[in-house]
Amino acid sequence: MDVIVRVPGSCGELVQGCWQGGPFLVTCPINRYTTVQISTSLSGCEGLGDKAKLALQSICRRFGRDDLPWGIRLTSELPRGKGMASSSADIAAVAAAASLAFGKPLTAEEILQLAVVIEPTDGVFFEGLACLDQVQGRLLDIYRLSVRVPLTIFDTGGTVDTLAFHREAEKRTPAYGVMQLQELRRLLTMGTPAALAEAATRSAFLHQAVLPKPNLLEFLHDARACGALGLNVAHSGTVVGVFWPPSLSAQQIVRQTKQLQAKHANLSLWGQVYLQEGGIEFQYQRKEAGNDETLCSWRQYI
Repeated sequence: MDVIVRVPGSCGELVQGCWQGGPFLVTCPINRYTTVQISTSLSGCEGLGDKAKLALQSICRRFGRDDLPWGIRLTSELPRGKGMASSSADIAAVAAAASLAFGKPLTAEEILQLAVVIEPTDGVFFEGLACLDQVQGRLLDIYRLSVRVPLTIFDTGGTVDTLAFHREAEKRTPAYGVMQLQELRRLLTMGTPAALAEAATRSAFLHQAVLPKPNLLEFLHDARACGALGLNVAHSGTVVGVFWPPSLSAQQIVRQTKQLQAKHANLSLWGQVYLQEGGIEFQYQRKEAGNDETLCSWRQYI
């Protein structure tokens, strides 16, 4: 038996704030992943951090086991403490892989309920762009993306402890008014690169009072002068994303990014990614008497 699951990370969030006293965020999934393999060819527990281990313990208890009867390995392309959903991707990938190995895969909603017990959770494991209450574990809406959007990630430096941040920043998180929220929903529902960039940019500047990014307004002006559509931030992290029109070639984006980086030497260039729809993907192989099933390409989870 060999199960491989991957869950995307994020470049911060498209939108985050409060509505009627409750927190919410809209995910910003990217094509960088946490991958978890569970296999009879592995032994022990490799690469799992504390939060991923808590997720594994929860799944084992759910299936009446003291521990996982197979080996497990976690690898990740996501840095820690930057606001790129590394812990959320770890937790979801472990939960999905372990439940799939046990033969009863959890739904994304069930994974959300498991995850929020461990920490406030980014919903990158939902298909589409998920709007959710990241503390109580309530899925509020799903938006669709019309096309993948090129995104350049810059890092302002340092790290942020998600749990500590949420405890301290809860009272300062911007509350959206009715008109503001209606406009954000309109932009998110459109799902075009320009509309998503506009929604994200508005949320980024509203959040400057909570976790300010240095020289953000100047950075936005320079990014737009280079052809960018807008920007987003990790509302509880250190990264800033620059949205580019999908019509630009990779070479053009590299060239424009170099110009932008030259003007903002205080920012570190993390890399070039795509904003894409979220969701869990898997590969699965089981060999038993009379059964040899192999799925080699990545397929959408349940």
